[in-house]
Amino acid sequence: MYYPYILKELQHRRNRTLVNILGIAVGIALFVSINATSAAYKKAVNQPFKNLGADLVVQRTIKKTVDSGQAPRTMRGIRLPFSNQLLSPKDLQGLHGIEGVDSAAYSLLLWEFAPRGFRTIMGMDPEHPDLGPVKVKDWLEKGRFPEKQGEVVLEKHFAKFNHVHLGDIFKISGRPFRVVGLLEIKEGSQIAATNMYLPLEAAQTLLEGGANAVNMVYLRLKNPSMVNRVKSQISRQIRGVSVSSSDSFLELMGGVSMISSRFSLMASLAALIGAVLLIMKTMLSNLLERSKEIGILKAVGWSHGEVQKQLMGEVFVQAIVGGLLGVLIGYIISYLLGFLSISIPVPWNLNPLPAMAKQAVAAAHVVRLPVKVSFRLASTSIALALMVGCVTGYVLGRRTVKMKPADILRQL
Repeated sequence: MYYPYILKELQHRRNRTLVNILGIAVGIALFVSINATSAAYKKAVNQPFKNLGADLVVQRTIKKTVDSGQAPRTMRGIRLPFSNQLLSPKDLQGLHGIEGVDSAAYSLLLWEFAPRGFRTIMGMDPEHPDLGPVKVKDWLEKGRFPEKQGEVVLEKHFAKFNHVHLGDIFKISGRPFRVVGLLEIKEGSQIAATNMYLPLEAAQTLLEGGANAVNMVYLRLKNPSMVNRVKSQISRQIRGVSVSSSDSFLELMGGVSMISSRFSLMASLAALIGAVLLIMKTMLSNLLERSKEIGILKAVGWSHGEVQKQLMGEVFVQAIVGGLLGVLIGYIISYLLGFLSISIPVPWNLNPLPAMAKQAVAAAHVVRLPVKVSFRLASTSIALALMVGCVTGYVLGRRTVKMKPADILRQL
């Protein structure tokens, strides 16, 4: 293979070379950006569960007022949320018997309808510091986490609104609690977003007859790929509970999530195929223009294999340059998309705020789209660009076999 001839030929036909390189670059850029965006959507909907260290959240929703164990006459005081009724000891025992469950953490979510407004309270399980809402302690801005009865941590915006400072006494259901910490809920953590955080036992004392009360269970699985299987087992064996995972968020995102999860690969491959067709069209037309040159090369002793290697060399140079340029453009597009924010709806049963009907969609929370171009995606894109070179080179080789030097030279 005569390498200087390859470079000279590419320089001589700059316009066609540029068209081929840009065609590949556009296809690769679309492949990179579409797949990076798809992966970013999946990461975004996984954020609420990732921040909790959980794969599944198990709850029991209200059926009837008489079944809820609450007085229906008033909304004042401490009460259970509609979507978080108490789980029985039998329910909890059944969850531990589910195959694939690695660990479980309990919590108690409460509502307080106080004269000065509505409040949410989360009682956390300190025995599992890396699972469930107890992980909010990583977001402390001031103070420390509660270590004994009578201590509470407040969300900093709630504390500011109520003019409460670190070390102050704050009353919950008429009982005094000392504020020992202030924290800020991180982006994408609305499942754990409440106004007050207490140890689980302290929260249980606030609920009438709430000894050992639990209404949310956070499950970590031995293998995250078992999510759907475990969800089915729980629904079969424990009647009346709802089981939520990151899919619960994905389902509410509608068409965008469906396109992102199911058709991203097809769309990116379609763009790549378009690039292949473009370069094949330009190279084949270029081949016809160069028929005289190829006939002379064969007449002076170049074999078919040598001619084919030269043509494939030209295609491979264009494919590599186009692939690298495409990855660079795709990275720039992905970087810019990373500044966008998307709205992720919170399922009604995972929203700590009141939702008066199952059909009501809870307020969405906004997160920045975590778009990144991984090394694996970039490598795959370069490999696809080289495949474009292989396909185009093979087609060119088939066409050059049919080109006879005597027939070409007769036309000169």
